[in-house]
Amino acid sequence: MEEFSVSTKSKYDMVDITTKIKKIVENSKIKEGICTVYVPHATCAVLINENYDPNVMDDVLESMGKLIPEGKWKHDNVDNNGAAHIKSAIIGPSETIPISKNQLLLGTWQDIMIADFDGPKQRKVIVTITGE
Repeated sequence: MEEFSVSTKSKYDMVDITTKIKKIVENSKIKEGICTVYVPHATCAVLINENYDPNVMDDVLESMGKLIPEGKWKHDNVDNNGAAHIKSAIIGPSETIPISKNQLLLGTWQDIMIADFDGPKQRKVIVTITGE
C-alpha cells in the first residue's frame, strides 16, 4: 500500500493521477494482479475516463453541477457542501484496475483522475496493489 497527496486548485477540480499510479505499479514488481485507487474523503471521488481531450473533464464537472445543483440540500445547514457529498457518492471513492505484465490494463483513452467537489484542498490517495 502506498499513499500520496494531491492538491486541488478550485471548488470543482479534476486532477489526472495516472502517471503517479503507473509508477507505483511498476515499482511494486507485481506482474499479475489488481490495483485499487481510493480516496478517504466524503466530497472527493475517483474515476476513469478520457483525458486526452481536457473538455471531457470539464463536461463531467459541468454535468454533475447540472444534475446536483448547489444550495438546496439539508446538509447545507451544517457546512454548505451537500451537493459535494451527493456528487462524490454517485461517482464513488475508488476504482480497481487489472495489472498484467507489471502494467495497468487501461484502455487507449483511459486515465485515472480524482474529482474534488469541495476544494481547493489537499486530498489523500491510497493505492493498494495485490497479486504476484
